[in-house]
Amino acid sequence: MTSLQSSKLRVVKAGLFLTPIFYILFILPVNCNSQSNKGTAKELWQGADWIAYEQLADSMKVVPGVHGWGNRLGERSLGNVVTPLFRKNFPVKPGVEKVSLHISGLGHYEATVNGAKVGDSFLAPGWTLYEKRQLFNSYDITDLISKGENILGVMVGGGFFNINRKRYRKMVIAYGNPRLIFHIQVHYKDGSHENIWSDSSCKVTPSPITFSSIYGGEDYDARREITGWEHADFDDSDWNNPVIVNDSVQNLVMEQDRPLKVMEVLDTIRVIRSETGRQIYDFGQNGSGIIGLKVKGNRGTTITIRPDEILDEGNNITQRSGGGPYEFNYTLKGGGVEEWRPRFTYYGFRYVEVEIIEAEGVDSATEIIELNMLHTRNSAPEAGSFSCSDTSMNQIYSIINRSIKSNMASVLTDCPHREKLGWLEQSYLMGPSINYNFDMHALSRKIVNDMIDSQLENGLVPDIAPEYVEFRDGFRDSPEWGSAAVLLPWQIYRWYGDTEILELAYPMMQKYMIYLEGMSENNILVHGLGDWYDLGPDKPGEAQLTPKAVTATAICYLDLKTMEKIAGLLNLPEDAARYSARAAKVRNAFLAHFYNKETGVCSTGSQTAYAISLYTKILPEEDQRLVIKNMVSAIEKNDYALTSGDVGYFFLVRVLRENGLSELLFRMNNRSDRPGYAWQIEKGATTLSESWAALPSSSQNHIMLGHLMEWFYSGLGGIYQDDNSVAFSNIVIAPNMVGDIGWVKCTYQSVRGEIVSEWEVTDDIYRHHIVVPENSSATVKLPGDFLHSDIELTDLTNNIKTKVNGGIGKLMPGDYMLVCIRHP
Repeated sequence: MTSLQSSKLRVVKAGLFLTPIFYILFILPVNCNSQSNKGTAKELWQGADWIAYEQLADSMKVVPGVHGWGNRLGERSLGNVVTPLFRKNFPVKPGVEKVSLHISGLGHYEATVNGAKVGDSFLAPGWTLYEKRQLFNSYDITDLISKGENILGVMVGGGFFNINRKRYRKMVIAYGNPRLIFHIQVHYKDGSHENIWSDSSCKVTPSPITFSSIYGGEDYDARREITGWEHADFDDSDWNNPVIVNDSVQNLVMEQDRPLKVMEVLDTIRVIRSETGRQIYDFGQNGSGIIGLKVKGNRGTTITIRPDEILDEGNNITQRSGGGPYEFNYTLKGGGVEEWRPRFTYYGFRYVEVEIIEAEGVDSATEIIELNMLHTRNSAPEAGSFSCSDTSMNQIYSIINRSIKSNMASVLTDCPHREKLGWLEQSYLMGPSINYNFDMHALSRKIVNDMIDSQLENGLVPDIAPEYVEFRDGFRDSPEWGSAAVLLPWQIYRWYGDTEILELAYPMMQKYMIYLEGMSENNILVHGLGDWYDLGPDKPGEAQLTPKAVTATAICYLDLKTMEKIAGLLNLPEDAARYSARAAKVRNAFLAHFYNKETGVCSTGSQTAYAISLYTKILPEEDQRLVIKNMVSAIEKNDYALTSGDVGYFFLVRVLRENGLSELLFRMNNRSDRPGYAWQIEKGATTLSESWAALPSSSQNHIMLGHLMEWFYSGLGGIYQDDNSVAFSNIVIAPNMVGDIGWVKCTYQSVRGEIVSEWEVTDDIYRHHIVVPENSSATVKLPGDFLHSDIELTDLTNNIKTKVNGGIGKLMPGDYMLVCIRHP
């Protein structure tokens, strides 16, 4: 990827402390938002055509997609779609200065120049709502160019652009057949330049991929490989000329998000035999990805590889939790060692079942030399690290972090196998947990664009974006999901100092708030999914313990108060006043319906009802102590068991930490006798399950209950921002000492620099290493046991020791060691 596809912030350092208005003016993304590229699209693509192996007739298109198997679609999306190879020869004269390639293939492409792969992306470009926005990538290919004749070779797969009705599918969709567009710019040292475009002069033929589906897997017949097709001297006279697809290119915008890549290679840790007699390869870790195969055998032999997250009691692959049938099929060409990896699909798995079907009439057996799991994800760089002295907490951190990695794609998916969709509640509820671990600025901005594109005319922001398929009821319209339209842009601003995203998203936010107002009944929202997958007496699904109206209305109130802040920030005082007045009405209605002021009981008294009411500050401020007392009492009476679901658990973690109740949070989560994190780990989980109880029918690789991750950083590590901070300008370092945890190591790479909080307690001595980045300050709060201790502060940069009385207060940017000696 080019530097234009990075999402780092440019921070202007003009002094130690900067006011929020300074951030508004100067902390801006290096990249313009992708929409800004629309102005240059016509010039960039004026000579380029979308080309395809064959055009899909309008009568055979399926847009929007159809949820499920699509068995009522007749002949539509029934047959295999050709995965084509494209070639374009182009001469280059001596004196080249620079050669650039601008390219998009829908759904995804892999490109080579003179046989060398362009970039290292997987599933490029990212997927979008294609009728609104199509992404392209730009590469500097100068180093791949030869004097004289050159060749661009491209393979294009269906991705989310075309999903047919074979094998497993979450939905069926057909925008068209795989297609390609490109523009090669050759600049010479003498100032001249040449343009090479995708057009009917290119050549195209079917590739060795005989089946490809983002949901169903991929088949490859190596016997159909075309030797030398990626090189300039290849004779392509028997290839076809492509058809021109008469679509507009005005909605082509440069991809700003980081690409998906193969980020890790996992070796096989053991091979076992299933009850059916097939070999099962175990990679030791559940994750998103594909397989890497190295094999030697007979021409015509087929190897079928079926991935899965878990095995049944007979060590059999069932694909019960991930959706099936999903498989990889490789047919050997014979004659030596062969290597293969799928190109246009991925799955979530730990195990694979291998079945070898030998070709007829052969004597020797096919040998699998090597089989690896190639973990694929969004290549957002890691931003944080955490570890502590408690093994259980470290294991919980690991399973959440692994699930985060597995679900960072071109959208923030809920699972990497059966769904792969961008369910929006995760984007802001899990946002802090993910942001602490990865630089999510670019992906979060991309999700905002997906919401803008997917918003309906009536203002509804659907539960998924891109909205490829129109779900029904709460699965399309749940306020806790759609509110990402307001809360995610605000979160991006708070974490990364990005005001442009607020301006970009503001019209969407306005329309959505009007929509919610129209959906309310006497200022109460009663629709949606509520606290999805809370732990109640019945099978998990829609909220059981908390009325949907409680979470929906409280979230709406939070939206309105956030809109008030955003309008003020954007200098729209009339809007701010309107949202404030509307919020007051919603608050009064909520209190009348769901709060007993005399007893301090919120609704049903569930963990979620208390937590969301406290966090949103919808309750009277003077009642907070009573309500917290009631919440704690309810948790104790329920034997400290977790009950909050997808929505409520975020608020529970926040409220307990912010009110000095981390010890209670630790007790609730540091146990394996009730459904929760440790329960899942004891059952063998290596990623986070969709359900607290790790039900085998549920996904075993989900992120929606991973909110404890935020507490590892903000609670145990003690790193967070104060309420008025933007982009970690005003940091708080306030570690919580819980249980018998003796040390914590925690770092976070903010946009201003690395923040470090590493502490340990030995006997009566507390040592705390703190790093404060430039253009920031840090307020340090000592753990309760050391509030009245002897304090020595060492500036490690300048080697200056200071005795401190009465607390630390604010630290300037620098590297410090704090030592506290507890009084007897």
